[in-house]
Amino acid sequence: MFKKMVEKVKKMGEIKKISEFIYEVPKEGNMRVPGRIYGNENTIAALNDEFQKNPNWNSLQQMENGAGLPGIQKYLFALADVHCGYGLPIGSVFAADPNEGVITFGGIGFDINCGVHSLIVPLKASEVEKKKKEIAEQLFRDVPAGLGSKGNLELGSGELDEVMEKGAEFVVERGCGRREELKFIEENGCVNGADPKNVSEKAKQRALRQIGTLGSGNHYCEIQEIEKIFDEEAAEAFGLEKEGVLVSIHCGSRALGHQIGTDYLSILAEASRKYKINIPDRELVCAPIESEEGQDFFSAVKCGMNAAFANRQAIASLVRRSFAKVFGISEAEVKTLYDVGHNTAKMERHKVNGKMKELLVQRKGSTRGFGPDRGEVPSKYRKVGQPVIVGGTMGTHSFILKGTEKAMEETFGSTIHGAGRAMSRTRALKMWTGSQMVQELEKKGILIKAKSLKGLPEEAPLAYKDVEEVVNIMHKAGISTKVAMVKPMVCVKG
Repeated sequence: MFKKMVEKVKKMGEIKKISEFIYEVPKEGNMRVPGRIYGNENTIAALNDEFQKNPNWNSLQQMENGAGLPGIQKYLFALADVHCGYGLPIGSVFAADPNEGVITFGGIGFDINCGVHSLIVPLKASEVEKKKKEIAEQLFRDVPAGLGSKGNLELGSGELDEVMEKGAEFVVERGCGRREELKFIEENGCVNGADPKNVSEKAKQRALRQIGTLGSGNHYCEIQEIEKIFDEEAAEAFGLEKEGVLVSIHCGSRALGHQIGTDYLSILAEASRKYKINIPDRELVCAPIESEEGQDFFSAVKCGMNAAFANRQAIASLVRRSFAKVFGISEAEVKTLYDVGHNTAKMERHKVNGKMKELLVQRKGSTRGFGPDRGEVPSKYRKVGQPVIVGGTMGTHSFILKGTEKAMEETFGSTIHGAGRAMSRTRALKMWTGSQMVQELEKKGILIKAKSLKGLPEEAPLAYKDVEEVVNIMHKAGISTKVAMVKPMVCVKG
């Protein structure tokens, strides 16, 4: 056993450097395609260190496993924020041919369509600074957060079915925002083909009071100052100005998505056996895309995605009201920059071997970052490319990037979603206390409002990779380029 471990570590240490920011895991054993990593020497060192410390649960092994899935195209990609997840690494993406490929739980995860919804507030950071405590308290009162939090939208099971079918449009119809905002949400806030019949009653019951809630963990509602502009043309198209203000809302499908994942683990496990698909990791259980089980799971995932779009749209409406109360501005003056998810499965057209193909792209902690001239990008942004919202931590910068043509050519129009964890939650909890975190960040001018201080250290800035280094890798690789850098002013946590 020890000899096999040594051989494995040696093999992982022989990752091939393709260019300054691209590395390749060679195609060996059951791999159908190579693995491709966007990173630098620090990225590779961290991946090897992760493997040596835990040879049974690490990103490199998960990449190798994922690269053996049927129908996979080109590569199994790991991006600069890569770290170990369930089944596949967080910060990974792959595309599968619908006729030969599979849909897998491990390629999406439990928090279906976790993503970020960003709003542009018509105020200067200096104006917000004067009332920072007041707006922090108002957001803390208005935005339900924390484990088991309940939203203001009380839904019957039939209405929840509507949420899963209509997405963000449903909550707009209920008075949460305006219809014209929907075009600034990925897929216009609704993916087609969501059938609530493929979602269990237990999942529905868990979700009845969760639309319009942040949840806990790494989810947040953050007021940010636009500190630096890198790309004037894109910033102008996006409506971003230096010293302006954004609010970013990071959350997903809450208990609904988690229960969908839990329910389908056993269904997909049975499908894997039925279709004789070799599964090296139970979290990679899967079904052929065109099979009954595959289509049922895909439909359920779409239900979770639509619920997440609705959830973020509902929270955005609460944020608008908070700013209207504190600053006397109109809710209509607070504009949507963009809303984009990073735990998704979607049919998209991409080029493979010089030909356009319809593919199922499965993004796990990976954001869609489409380049210029793609019809899926709002017309207002189409000339420069899609906005990409990259979250840092409650104590570090975040970034607005734009999608590129190179991403379309190389990564199926995919890019990073955040900094990526560098430390386990368990270890982080041993290193800091919640009150310590609040005090340290307040010294930096960042107000933290949290429902529970106990879990706050899990999200400590030092528990994550250096977001600026991660962003610069993707920027210099040309996959998604920098438009603006923002810094936190107020962060509401669960």
